[in-house]
Amino acid sequence: MRFRLPAQGLTSNTLIVLVAVFLAAFGNLSFFGKVLNAYPLTTGNALALASLAAMLVATSILLLALTCFRHTTKPVLIGILLLSSLAASFMDSYGVVINDDMLRNAAQTNMAEAGDMLNFRLLGYLVMLGVLPSIVIGRLPLRWRGMRVEAIARAKLLAIVALLMIGTVLAFGGFYASFLREHKSLRSFANPGYFVYSAIKYSTSTLAVKGKQALIAVGVDAIIPASDVDRELFILVIGETARADRFSLNGYTRDTNPQLRRADAISFSNFRACGTSTAVSVPCMFSLIGMDKFDTKKGAVQENLLDVLTHAGVNVLWLDNNSDSKDVALRVPYQSYKSPEVNPVCDPECRDVGMLSALQKHIDAQPRGDIFIVLHQMGNHGPAYFKRYPPEFEKFKPACQSADLGQCSREEIGNAYDNAILYTDFFLGKVIDLLKNNDKKFETALLYVSDHGESLGENGVYLHGLPPAIAPDAQLHVPAIMWLGSGFSDVDFPALRRKRDARFTHDNLAHTVLGVMEVGTSIYRPEMDMLDGCRKPER
Repeated sequence: MRFRLPAQGLTSNTLIVLVAVFLAAFGNLSFFGKVLNAYPLTTGNALALASLAAMLVATSILLLALTCFRHTTKPVLIGILLLSSLAASFMDSYGVVINDDMLRNAAQTNMAEAGDMLNFRLLGYLVMLGVLPSIVIGRLPLRWRGMRVEAIARAKLLAIVALLMIGTVLAFGGFYASFLREHKSLRSFANPGYFVYSAIKYSTSTLAVKGKQALIAVGVDAIIPASDVDRELFILVIGETARADRFSLNGYTRDTNPQLRRADAISFSNFRACGTSTAVSVPCMFSLIGMDKFDTKKGAVQENLLDVLTHAGVNVLWLDNNSDSKDVALRVPYQSYKSPEVNPVCDPECRDVGMLSALQKHIDAQPRGDIFIVLHQMGNHGPAYFKRYPPEFEKFKPACQSADLGQCSREEIGNAYDNAILYTDFFLGKVIDLLKNNDKKFETALLYVSDHGESLGENGVYLHGLPPAIAPDAQLHVPAIMWLGSGFSDVDFPALRRKRDARFTHDNLAHTVLGVMEVGTSIYRPEMDMLDGCRKPER
């Protein structure tokens, strides 16, 4: 039997309902999987769970019915199908949520990073859930019955759906009260409703930021006191996607930190990130707003730590082997090391260590003043962990050699991830060597902090980006490493080491930098300085 398209065509309402049912049935495997984990199917809750499926269909119908009109029906439906197929692929494959922070990350990523996410699994989702149904819709004739008839029909559809939703909530009030109170986060996996909401939220916040031109000044009173005659050379390394529990300095059974151990670096084992994505965490860690009050809109219109250092006369430089500074370094010298034209260590992946190639020349070119340098790593950026280190660092085997993590075992994924941590250790060792070579001319210091952590398959979750409220500890618990040169004779190192298990967050970073750099400013809070209480009294 040959499939035949209806001769007279479908009405737009009928097509909207069919697409909504299709999306609920095939684009929400993660949503229903999470629901069944929270509410295991029993004879007592079967109808309530079925009603949740009906609510998902109804929500999609409302979304589509309010955006699909005579000439927009097919474009809107095709666009939703294509985007929903991509969302379903990422949620089903990695357990991530497509929220506004994830969209912000996607918008700010580069082509190489985006390419790592492309695989046959994603292509399969795109074709089966996006392209093929879009072709059917494109060929399907639509029946237009006139403005008045279509308006009445659309109003009836919206009324029926609204009544269905109200009736469902009334019939299963106890279930929905529990669902919304105890498992509110599950709505984040509803496709396409939540990612459409997130896209609107991201778009409006972006436009709001662009509409504000005035920059709020911070720390304009910052100075280097005349009594500070010694020059500081401080290198801050921003890690990428590193989790604290994979650092041997924090008790991990594998020796992933041989160089840092030899350097006698101090690891702060209880350090927390302010977000689970680079687009949020990097601006947040440089902000003076505080992670409890921070959002990207506030951060974009207020000066940050780099501005405060500049006010004090510090020579600031940002070197980047990641996508970019997430607008943190807009007002300081900046250099990307993502291309072989700049980075001399590319094979073809441009390595973090390449950022050190011309760093001594830069230091020598600053005859006066303190120096603060940010090195933004590629680090452990996933899912292609195997690309983040040269072949000679493949110590832990077998290592996953695919960006499609579904093709590898958890052991193989973990091995590749640990190899990338080992390369970060090597890189940090090289940074410390550079600082040691400048120890006679400067008071030298290194602070390494990752932007966020990473899930490696625990409970079926991979990568990062889950909302902090529901994110596993692995996405928020990050490594923080400090090394201080011989010039810091006033530091009580035994006291500092006793603080290695104290709880710190990204909020502590700015105040620690200001303290180490000896910047005098009214915004400096000594109690937020990680070295607070660890300085010897002046004689």
